Amino acid sequence: MRVPLNGTVLPGTDTALDVTRDTFARIAENTVTRWLVLVIKLPAEPSRYRVAVWRELRKIGALSLGQGVWAVPEVPVFADGVRRALELAEGAGGQGVTLQAVGRSPEDATRFQELFNGARSADWVEFLADCGKFEDEIAKEIRIGKFTLAELEEEEQSLERLRRWHRDLTARDVVGVPEAVEAGTRLKQCVAVCENYAERVFATLHGSGAESR
Repeated sequence: MRVPLNGTVLPGTDTALDVTRDTFARIAENTVTRWLVLVIKLPAEPSRYRVAVWRELRKIGALSLGQGVWAVPEVPVFADGVRRALELAEGAGGQGVTLQAVGRSPEDATRFQELFNGARSADWVEFLADCGKFEDEIAKEIRIGKFTLAELEEEEQSLERLRRWHRDLTARDVVGVPEAVEAGTRLKQCVAVCENYAERVFATLHGSGAESR
């Protein structure tokens, strides 16, 4: 049994990098009122099927409620991930059921959303930590005077990974937790740091004699 994924888009959802505080203020006024609960049963072996489904649900930011039970807000951004998880389960000889759910009381609804928001906050905290590592790595290369194309390409790849990660987290953070605003600002700082490093590499390789800034 599958329930149609026919949720409505929450007003104010924005997956672009330049998400303003006003945007998140508008999103925060909304609450998730309907949820999709996934109940997935898989064969015990081979374990790779369980891992594949687990990775897919983790990727879309599904909230784990227990062994084989997951939940996501009933909005379109989660539809493809839910569908892929169900297809993986069925392809492995398992079963997947999706149910529509709401809080039995306002307190239950609030608590459920708090659990989901807590998971999104944890995602952003992890992202912010990686932004710090990125900035520290470039600072180290500048400190030791390592201005090479190979290193620049490596840093640009790391920055692109941060950009993709930011897009993914923004898409799944349908309410807009406070850490998201800080993450957007921090990503812009990482972009500026990388651009500054690129200028130093260019100056070194072209012998411009420009002083390190």
